[in-house]
Amino acid sequence: MAIRVERPTFNDVLKARSIIGKYLPRTPLYSYPQLNQLLDAKVYVKHENHLPTRAFKTRGGINLISYLNREQKERGIVTASTGNHALSIAYASNLFGVPVTIVMPEKSNPTKVKAIKSLGVNIVFFGRIFDESKDYAEKLAGERRARFIHPANEPYLIAGVATYALEILEDCPSMDVIIVPVGGGSGASGCCLVKEAVNPELQIIGVQAEKAPAAYLSWKNKRIVKDKMETAAEGLATEIGYELTQEILQDFLSDFILVSEEEMVQAILIYIELVRNLAEEAGASPLAAALKIKERIKGKKVALVLTGSNISMERLKQITK
Repeated sequence: MAIRVERPTFNDVLKARSIIGKYLPRTPLYSYPQLNQLLDAKVYVKHENHLPTRAFKTRGGINLISYLNREQKERGIVTASTGNHALSIAYASNLFGVPVTIVMPEKSNPTKVKAIKSLGVNIVFFGRIFDESKDYAEKLAGERRARFIHPANEPYLIAGVATYALEILEDCPSMDVIIVPVGGGSGASGCCLVKEAVNPELQIIGVQAEKAPAAYLSWKNKRIVKDKMETAAEGLATEIGYELTQEILQDFLSDFILVSEEEMVQAILIYIELVRNLAEEAGASPLAAALKIKERIKGKKVALVLTGSNISMERLKQITK
């Protein structure tokens, strides 16, 4: 099957659900009284951190790899990641028996590295930041004639992760707002595709770190922007916007919020105390954003996408001192 480059459709999301449902359970959408009181809203947490890899991207990996043809599977795949995308591709590759090489930044989260290694994939450490790893992964894929999997510009990845937005609206059709982290933008763009088909009045709000604002600036300026990448939030740590996801966000994203490192740490601590769930910085960023725009969401039904909980023990110890 030829690699698609066009924007995925809502029909692609429905097809993805039928594929992913064979391998993954639905994740819970829970409301917590203490969060409701804190935000003065009806707050729901979408627990993507309950998936086997503890992150939402597993959905996209399964969907994409299920579409590879026999030759692509035999030659293998190469991708780059700071962690959760790698876990997704490694997990899906195990399911389908596809050899995979993953390029990661040299100082990657050790918790994520151990989890990826446990899935038996080949890891290559290259570069200080994600975008350097990505460029090297593309080079490796070309040399090996392997299928390079881009972290964002992949229609099947976007359609796969969009299934969590479909689940949110099936469980709560009257949702007013979904707040979702933005790194490469697959999750937010997937939410946008679903909302446009199911409930165009729904607001999708993206969140990025102040110390890695490239996707936000790309969206705001309506062109691809490169900027600093200094955040500890691995899932938000990109220094450039990506074409396919930005195209979708430009059309359908309601708003974009930047949050500080301190605000994300505070949100992690709130999740531990009030929800008794772990969140990494990116996974906690929607809660950080909700606290920042508390007056805007007052009295509304708001879904916070807890995209992942793969925080390292070292980092957890630092923030809970």
